[in-house]
This record gives sequence, C-alpha cells and structure tokens, in this order.
Amino acid sequence: MKIGAHTSIAGGVSNAVEEQLEYDGNCGQIFSHSPQVWQDPSIEESEAAAFRERSAEADVEPWVIHSSYLVNLCTPKDDLREKSIDSMQQEVEAADRLGVEYVNVHLGAHTGAGVEQGLDNAASALDELDVPEDVTVLVESDAGSGTKLGGEFDHLAGILERSDQDIGICLDTAHLFAAGYDLSTPDAVAETVDEFAEQVGLDALECLHLNDSKHACGTNKDEHAHLGEGEIGAEGIAAVVNHPNLRELPFVLETPTEDGRGFAWNVDRARELREDWS
Repeated sequence: MKIGAHTSIAGGVSNAVEEQLEYDGNCGQIFSHSPQVWQDPSIEESEAAAFRERSAEADVEPWVIHSSYLVNLCTPKDDLREKSIDSMQQEVEAADRLGVEYVNVHLGAHTGAGVEQGLDNAASALDELDVPEDVTVLVESDAGSGTKLGGEFDHLAGILERSDQDIGICLDTAHLFAAGYDLSTPDAVAETVDEFAEQVGLDALECLHLNDSKHACGTNKDEHAHLGEGEIGAEGIAAVVNHPNLRELPFVLETPTEDGRGFAWNVDRARELREDWS
C-alpha cells in the first residue's frame, strides 16, 4: 500500500524523507516553499540530489509538490493570472530537479466570471506552462464553496477537455465529501467512483488525498479529521482504500495533529483499514 503524509522541507528538502520514514510512510507530499506567500523555490542542487538519493534508498515514492495557496488559475485578473502561471512554472521546474513526479494544484475561484469562463481561464493558464517530461500537473478536487471550481466532477472533466496539457487528477476524500459526494459506506464509495469514472475517467486519476471530514456531506466545509474518526467514518475510509479502482494509487494524508495523534497514527490506521477489509 502506498501511504504517506505531507512532510516539511525545513532544514533541507531531504529532511522530508527522514520525517516520512518516522511516520512509516512510503510516499508523500511537500511544499517547495511557504504556501502562503509568492516565493520561488530555493533549492540548491546539492539538496535536490540528497532528496533524490535518499528517496531512492528508502524507496519512498511517488512524491507530490503541493502548489502555493495563492495560485488561482481561474482568475479573470491579469496580474493574478501571471503570478499564478509563474508560480506554477517554478513548481514544475522544482519538481523536475527533485525527481518529484507530481505537482498538485487547486483550480481556484472564478470570482464572478462564471464557471465556463473560469474553466477556460484555468485551462489556458495550464497550457502556458512548459512542463518537464517526467512531471505531471494534478488538478485537485475542491470542497466547492463560493466561486471555487473543482467541487464538481464536471469541472474536472471540463479542464481535461479544454487543456492541451497531459493533466492528471487528485481526489481529496474530505473535499469530495464536503462537495456532496458521499463516501460513508461501501455502496456510496462505489457509486461515487462510478460517477467519477463516467464523467471524468479513471485513467486520469493519479493520486488521492486521504482525509476524514469533521463536517457532514455536502456542507462545503473543508476541515480534516483523523481517519475513521470523522463523518466519513471507518467503514467509508476502508471502502476507499480497498476499492479495486483506487487501492493501487498513492494515498497522501493531510490529517490533523491533535488529540495526541498525528501522521504516524493515521498511516497505521490506513493500513489497519486495508487489512481489516481483507
């Protein structure tokens, strides 16, 4: 089972591998810089080499770089669009230097431009990127609040249809649930996966963010919970990690650190739910 957590690059990007091993993870996700400011990744080649070598030695892969929270591909504002494109270009180049397979991004918000125009804006922004051959941009599903796009499978399908890039999809279980896609029972998981397969296509699905939700289905509230401890629950999370069309994908945790439990507890929990099902 490919299961890991979002880890820190503080003190050097290779430290993210050591932190992942502390959690007993074997894949993972990082930020290349602080996600709340406009900042280019500052990773020396020696650091990148150490990260590549340590990941290979420990067999920790694949890795995902999560883009800045400021990126808004859907925006109708020219200045924000250019900053978003530049930020994403820096991210895919950092991924290439690090040997990281994926760069994950949210579509952002259309802020009144409308869904169709927002999707057009996002696709054309993605098409301006010069993505290295061994890197894939993943568009992440969203919780669906306000004018943010990505909360509906139609939005994800629309990006794939519009863009000339070879884009993949990352589904976040908490976001799906918040957006109204039920995952709380095996039947609900099967129905949601079937709907995704029909509207978007399973070939596009490359990764899952595995998170429980502190809020009910369809509330558009994005607050993550420990696996099996939230509104999705143990039965739903178990159905996700064991679904035949999902179980071979990498699962990346963005679960909280609270109640004396953190990523290590959730990595163990995911494996338990996989084994219990078997």
